[in-house]
Amino acid sequence: MNPITIADLYDLEETIAAEIFEGITYPWEVLPKIHDFIIQLGNTLPTEQFEQRGENIWVAKNATVAPTACLNGPLIIDEGAEIRHCAFVRGNAIVGKGAVVGNSTELKNVILFNKVQVPHYNYVGDSVLGFKAHMGAGSITSNVKSDKTLVVVKDGEKTYETGLKKMGAMLGDNVEVGCNSVLNPGTVIGRNSNVYPTSMVRGVVPANSIFKKDAGVVEKE
Repeated sequence: MNPITIADLYDLEETIAAEIFEGITYPWEVLPKIHDFIIQLGNTLPTEQFEQRGENIWVAKNATVAPTACLNGPLIIDEGAEIRHCAFVRGNAIVGKGAVVGNSTELKNVILFNKVQVPHYNYVGDSVLGFKAHMGAGSITSNVKSDKTLVVVKDGEKTYETGLKKMGAMLGDNVEVGCNSVLNPGTVIGRNSNVYPTSMVRGVVPANSIFKKDAGVVEKE
């Protein structure tokens, strides 16, 4: 099993954006495609379920959007999602069914699968978050290396060239990220894994694991 492929990370039945993943192997390959994909998909969404709120912004009629939230397109907010007070969506974002984007959370060039929660003071940029992934308060994705070189995903002795200057984190389904953690550029976290609070994560965390701040990665019992 390759822990960083789309097939090993995500249930594609849990996103309105399933088609963007077709024909590719690694999830970061979708990042340059999100802008155009949203516009293409948005123009096909049923008007009885979605309404347009500005240029290239489609919001499900049963989604909840706080009046203080800032929405920029291209953007799709799927059914039952909640965009809370002072959330800032910079654009190129797909927010899945029942997802929560919370107070002072910022999104940019992201796909949030259904039921994702980024509810408190999170920055999520150039990232893909799988079904029911949850980022604790203050946890963020860091999407640009300090030396501005292209991001490389490192899995032990293996390296994967992304060709991208900006790449945050790829979180598999049911990943839990503890409060005030930093996910460094090129982080990939496998399904059902947990990250301890205040951790600094880099590289690949296998599925069904726990990333402990001071003890490394251990397999879940």
